[in-house]
Amino acid sequence: MDVDINDGKDRIGPLFRDRHVLITGGTGFMGKALVEKLLRNTEIAKIYLLVRTKKGKSPKQRLEDVFSNPLFSQVIELRGLNTLLAQCVVIAGDVTEPELGISENDRKLITENVSIIYHCAATIRFDEALRKAVLLNTRGTKLMINLAKQCKKLDMFGYISTSYCHLNEKLLLEKPYPPPADPHKVIKAVEWLDDDVVDGITSKILGECPNTYAYTKALAEALVVESMKDIPAVIFRPSIVIPTWREPLAGWTDNINGPVGLLIGAGKGVIRTMYCNSTGYGDYLPVDFGVSAICVGTWNYIGRKDFARNIFHLVSSAEIKISWEGIIDLGKSIVANKVPLNGVFWYPGGTMKKYRWQQNLAAFFFHWVPAVLIDCLLYVLGYKPVLCRVHRRIAKGFEVFEYYANNQWDFDNAGINHLRDQINDAEKVKFKIDAGGVEINDYFENCIWGARRFILKETDDTLPSARRHMKVMWFVDKICKAIIYGAFFYYVGMWIYNRVFASAY
Repeated sequence: MDVDINDGKDRIGPLFRDRHVLITGGTGFMGKALVEKLLRNTEIAKIYLLVRTKKGKSPKQRLEDVFSNPLFSQVIELRGLNTLLAQCVVIAGDVTEPELGISENDRKLITENVSIIYHCAATIRFDEALRKAVLLNTRGTKLMINLAKQCKKLDMFGYISTSYCHLNEKLLLEKPYPPPADPHKVIKAVEWLDDDVVDGITSKILGECPNTYAYTKALAEALVVESMKDIPAVIFRPSIVIPTWREPLAGWTDNINGPVGLLIGAGKGVIRTMYCNSTGYGDYLPVDFGVSAICVGTWNYIGRKDFARNIFHLVSSAEIKISWEGIIDLGKSIVANKVPLNGVFWYPGGTMKKYRWQQNLAAFFFHWVPAVLIDCLLYVLGYKPVLCRVHRRIAKGFEVFEYYANNQWDFDNAGINHLRDQINDAEKVKFKIDAGGVEINDYFENCIWGARRFILKETDDTLPSARRHMKVMWFVDKICKAIIYGAFFYYVGMWIYNRVFASAY
């Protein structure tokens, strides 16, 4: 019997009591946050983590690395590291391998015990080779669905998709959409064809789809929708996942995807110009909101048996809209005045360009010319040139970013609004899925603090020197502008004088 939503008892955490959950992608950004949330805020019995060997580290070593992340410091202090390690079981495997690369014993362990699966594993690189993206994002999902069908106690298969996988839809509804191709045929094609053949026909296969990420995630969604007649499946579509709002630490992140990379680039003075619709906006999701929504959606599906709602948009733009220009201006202000970064190349500045020719011209003068000059100076001084390499990476990243920055999408989130009405006050605090209390300025300041501490590894004791350096960069910026503008007006004045006044004599 359902508990009255106003009695203040948490019903979401206890739903996981005695349950065994399998998570793929648990070493990734959202996967880490989901593991931490389940350990800290639910009564989960076991978490099985499908982990592959990477860079010479075994799956067990990679799990130990995950728990060494600052994200887990609070739950380790509460529960103890040994307890958490005993609660998490590493399953050696790889979603790109046939049969997921799982041993028979591990497969039996999963199929006889697991009741919830969260499939988070994916390559999020937009420029990933099509073959690799299909094998990981699409075939990997197919193999996970096959495993789910064998689980004797399965109550829910949760697929972590993306709200940006049906880009032909300017208003995305919480419903299935037809895939750009038959996912089964695409999988067979990349399995049989050589890499160079697949690479050669990638653009033809993608058609109007701008990148392999959106294409392969759309195919994977179709497989999950197809499986709904056989297994209990739910699709979660998060938007651009960004640092934590508050839980368990404000501003935590482990990557520079999305606006965080822009803030760092602009804050370091490296990014001075972008081709972007300055009034447009992206849709962002703090990762702690995202994993809370997954937990609440799981409770709604299993606990409330609301099987009709099986696609959820985890988005924010229906409530909070901040333009690309607003983010950059806010970031420049915070870095210049509150949280400066170390080793700034130039005082934060620059603008967004409305036209491609403006961007190309500005990039030449404000990106490439300074990069070449500084790298030449570094070479002469005996240091390794770095800035041209950085700008090549930035230019490559802009190729993907510009498509999203110059187009606009909106998302219906009726499902999440429904969930908000089903949870009580205690659950709304423990599993926050609304924007109440979010102050944009404070949030992005915390994002920059997080980038400084967790990505750039810049300790707080370096802040005074960073502030001094920023003041020097401000002074240099003003001097250089004065020289440039002075030279410009001098030569324009001399040209006018020679053409108008000198000719009179």
